[in-house]
Amino acid sequence: MSLLQLTGHLLFIVISISSTFASESTVPYPITCETRGVDLKDDVDVVLCPPDCTQGRVSVFGTGIYASISSVCGAAVHRGVLRSSGGPVKIHKQQGRKNYISSHAHGIQSQSLVRWSSSFTLTKPVTSPQELTSDGSATVLPPMEQPAAKKESKVKKPSVKKALTGGNRECQVDLAMVLDSSKNIGQRRFNLQKNFVSKLAAMMKVGSTGPHVGLVQASDLPKTEIFLTNYTQPKELLFAIKELSYMGGNSNTGKAIKHTAQTFFQQENGGRRGHPRVMLVLVDGWPSDDLEQAATYARESGINVFLVSVAKPVPEEVTMVQDKDFAKKAVCKDNSFFSHQITSWFSTTKHVKPLSQKLCSTNNMLCSKTCYNSVNIAFLIDGSSSVGDTNFRLMLDFMTGIVRSFEISDMGSRVGVVQFTYEQRTEIGLSDYTKKEDALNALQNIRYMSGGTATGAAITYTADMLFKNTGPGRNFMILVTDGQSYDEVIHPAEQARNQGITFYSVGVAWAPHEDLKAMASEPKDSHMFFSREFTGLSEFVEPIVKGICRDFTEKN
Repeated sequence: MSLLQLTGHLLFIVISISSTFASESTVPYPITCETRGVDLKDDVDVVLCPPDCTQGRVSVFGTGIYASISSVCGAAVHRGVLRSSGGPVKIHKQQGRKNYISSHAHGIQSQSLVRWSSSFTLTKPVTSPQELTSDGSATVLPPMEQPAAKKESKVKKPSVKKALTGGNRECQVDLAMVLDSSKNIGQRRFNLQKNFVSKLAAMMKVGSTGPHVGLVQASDLPKTEIFLTNYTQPKELLFAIKELSYMGGNSNTGKAIKHTAQTFFQQENGGRRGHPRVMLVLVDGWPSDDLEQAATYARESGINVFLVSVAKPVPEEVTMVQDKDFAKKAVCKDNSFFSHQITSWFSTTKHVKPLSQKLCSTNNMLCSKTCYNSVNIAFLIDGSSSVGDTNFRLMLDFMTGIVRSFEISDMGSRVGVVQFTYEQRTEIGLSDYTKKEDALNALQNIRYMSGGTATGAAITYTADMLFKNTGPGRNFMILVTDGQSYDEVIHPAEQARNQGITFYSVGVAWAPHEDLKAMASEPKDSHMFFSREFTGLSEFVEPIVKGICRDFTEKN
């Protein structure tokens, strides 16, 4: 073979190798951990995943072959073609299939899915084409020169499909629909129930920036079918609801409510901080178990429970109902807003619009936990002789200004007051007043004691007596004092903080800065206040209210 022929053969081989790899040398298209297969256009086949896609909750359906509503990067980690550091991944789009299998791999738990319309598989992308050199090493081929006329042409970048809808921004709720899947309802009415909740979801306009909806089935044992972040597009959610299988069994609605309250709204399951948590419970006839305990747990967890009761028991069935007041006990508050009665599953259409409006009325969600309706505030006020009557009145006005910002009620925030000298006196207990006006009147009627100053003993007394049966993350103690304590204060304040009490120290006149700082919670500069005169207390009302809300949000 001549040198010219050999050169020709080598050139042919290099060109063949280059053309073989050309289709896979596309620049990877950057995506997020949440980007799903259905979000990608057809011209995207190599993507670039960011690092740490195992940290948050990513929705993955299937094993090996994944439903296209799966997170691409999450599926890649699950498949083992992507490490936690991120990187490029090649996606192979396929037709839909039935029975996507769940499994746990590489820190990702995939879910099962009955059926979906499209799928994908994943592999590591093939590296750039290489040319063999005479010494046996490999060098990357340089890009081929383009004709001058084509240099000005711009390559169109692959892009992610625009979301079908961002959702209803006026309806910022996380909603769990608890469906009745018991033997009471039967297959036919179960299908009507699915149709009803599908219409509700469509009317509410589910979307990434609007309401997020998930679903739990109530039967012998509750089963979470759809998490909040599984479907952020209406069509996908409606299809998933349509594919739900009827379970049968007892209507253990109480178990389903408690299961949903305990697990469904957690951040790792898609719950969003600061969004009202709403539970819509549907019951055909009556439940098999008790709802009261589970509903109380849901309310105390800040969940707004709505109950839709369909088909009341007929007179001859009334004796079979375990608790005739189950609807009243289940809801957030026993009023017409949280309870909804439908006569038959065949007449649900007219109820879709009014119920969806209720579910989106965030201002009426009485059980939502906010700093304004969920905190316990105990004031510890100095009644020593150095304060005097006039300054004591200014101290009462200071407390009144803070309390006015909060919603005092039996289900809301609560306020208490302890006055101290050498002794301690509970002026108002946390459970004494369930109406704001009554609490404000009681504050203004506190009588000045006069005496010495034993702040340390008063802190211990307040922590033990007022916060004895309260949960963590919502307890605040505000100390107001004008002088040096006769006993030690640092250790009692530390013990109170260790009990989960957030401590604000407010000093006036001769109150020692060192003690105020030592008693205050961290960060000290936002939990300690000082004024030379009692008239300066009014300036602390707004920053303390804001501080309480900031502390509550961080802990809840």
